[in-house]
Amino acid sequence: MRHVILGAGPSGVIAAETIRKHAPHDEVIVIGDEPEAPYSRMAIPYLLIGKVGEEGTHLRHGEGHYERQGISLRRGRAKRVDVQARSVELDDGSTLAFDRLLIATGSSPASPPIPGIHGRGVHPCWTLKDARAIAALARPGAKVIQMGAGFIGCIIMEALQQRGVELTVVEMGDRMVPRMMGPTAGTMIREWCEKKGVRVFTSTRVEAIERRAPDLMDRLAEAGGIEDHVPATPMTVRLSSGEHLPADLVISATGVRPNIGFLENSGITCLVGVLTDERLQTNVEGIYAAGDCAEAFDKVSGRTIVSAIQPNAAEQARVAAMNMIGRDATLKGVTQINVLDTLGMISASFGKWDGVPGGQHVELTDRDEGRHLSLQFDGDILVGCNSIGWTEHVGVMRGLVEGQVRLGDWKDRLLEDPTLLMEAYLACAQAQGDFGWVRAKA
Repeated sequence: MRHVILGAGPSGVIAAETIRKHAPHDEVIVIGDEPEAPYSRMAIPYLLIGKVGEEGTHLRHGEGHYERQGISLRRGRAKRVDVQARSVELDDGSTLAFDRLLIATGSSPASPPIPGIHGRGVHPCWTLKDARAIAALARPGAKVIQMGAGFIGCIIMEALQQRGVELTVVEMGDRMVPRMMGPTAGTMIREWCEKKGVRVFTSTRVEAIERRAPDLMDRLAEAGGIEDHVPATPMTVRLSSGEHLPADLVISATGVRPNIGFLENSGITCLVGVLTDERLQTNVEGIYAAGDCAEAFDKVSGRTIVSAIQPNAAEQARVAAMNMIGRDATLKGVTQINVLDTLGMISASFGKWDGVPGGQHVELTDRDEGRHLSLQFDGDILVGCNSIGWTEHVGVMRGLVEGQVRLGDWKDRLLEDPTLLMEAYLACAQAQGDFGWVRAKA
């Protein structure tokens, strides 16, 4: 049987290795669209601050790893999937037949329609090629403007700050990490970053990236004729607040979109991402999806979501791979979890952190100690939470939210004192006579 996997990120690699382990005689082909060995994007900030070299970003180490596994790596980009012919057309014009197909094409940076954004000196921080360009330009003292202060933006921000640049962050939302944190938590993260020397604008848009009269190098750059890391003509970033900021480098971290455009008119159902069932199969038999491009059911929110975090990518890949070889496996749910280290401030977000209609909530904040806890309830179930500086309760919060544990009277006790999370967790486990999920989640 031939298994074709589109995407050479964590989902693609884990799926390929899972198939190889359980179906040693099947053919496994992984298609990646970058020249490098499969690597983790989450390691790029560590590359920028010098904690790892480029090889340290690789998902697997050791020369010939994939060859020894009997996994064929091929460079290319999918242009079209023909579900009737059971084949994939690649950008070089070739076609590749499959018996089983896994769509693990991940996501790409969303580029906002800002004048000047495609010129020299503006980069996302998404690929190793991006990292090389940023490392060449983000030298100590360089004036760097970062657009976006979401989860990915905050990780990039830490790497830039450690490189000694003069960093300014511009976020359209009214707070930092607006899709992960409520107003109090997001504001606390902003105040912390400002104390660390990062200038932060919220409720502000970049309206244009302006350059002096473009020189020949700028025109060549826009046409793809020179290397990205060649220094740009000095830039001025114009903000909606009216400010004009000088910049040597602009980082675009304004979100990502699933790479699913090639599936248009294929017959494979896509919403935000590729819609899958509990076995990660699409509406077309034998075609599966996993990772940042997959849309799966989340039992906490009761809807399908794309949750682009690596633990989800890994578990979805495993489940999809097992089903591709005929071993029944189901996805227990999508993990909505983000734990973030922002210049030393640890924050966490789980589930429906912004609450549900008619639900109850409680907040406890100590700004002097840099601690904040917000709990959201639906009846007597904890459905979401935010925390800052409450690292000892991270496992407990995840267990209660993902386990959809009925708290009974403990819900009212937590409304009075949200710090009793551990006591509530253990009491409910004892009442149910089940400590297995305590050990698993804590």
